Amino acid sequence: MTPELALELVKPIVDRIPFNRVIGVTLESMTPTGAEMTVSHRDELTNNPLSGILHGGVTSSILDVVGGTSALSALVFDRDLDTHEAIEELFVKFGTVDLRIDYLRPGLGERFTASGIVMRSGRRLAVTRMEFSNERGTLLATGTGTYVTG
Repeated sequence: MTPELALELVKPIVDRIPFNRVIGVTLESMTPTGAEMTVSHRDELTNNPLSGILHGGVTSSILDVVGGTSALSALVFDRDLDTHEAIEELFVKFGTVDLRIDYLRPGLGERFTASGIVMRSGRRLAVTRMEFSNERGTLLATGTGTYVTG
């Protein structure tokens, strides 16, 4: 399994999720240990039209999505899943068990990057660590997530 093939197989699944389309998240890359996503700033995603700060719920949601996708990525590589059907069969069992977000700075920026790394992947649960930064590389939030994987 190559990172390019994993991305080709998983990206359509991530893109098909209606909420991901609402917030405009894009899966950029996948590795055996994680994933990276981006989202562009839009007025609809702010918490206050005067401040232009990204809403904390959007930040949390993106960190949750990248955490879950990172957990999925680890399993895709570990199990060498090479069809959409096999990945969808696994993905339908996924869910967030626990999510913790630490907001470090206001969500100011035009383009944001969220990355996740798998800290532990077991038979039923995966634990990930996530980071959320703006286009200047300023770390805005971190998180940890626990996901049921089957």
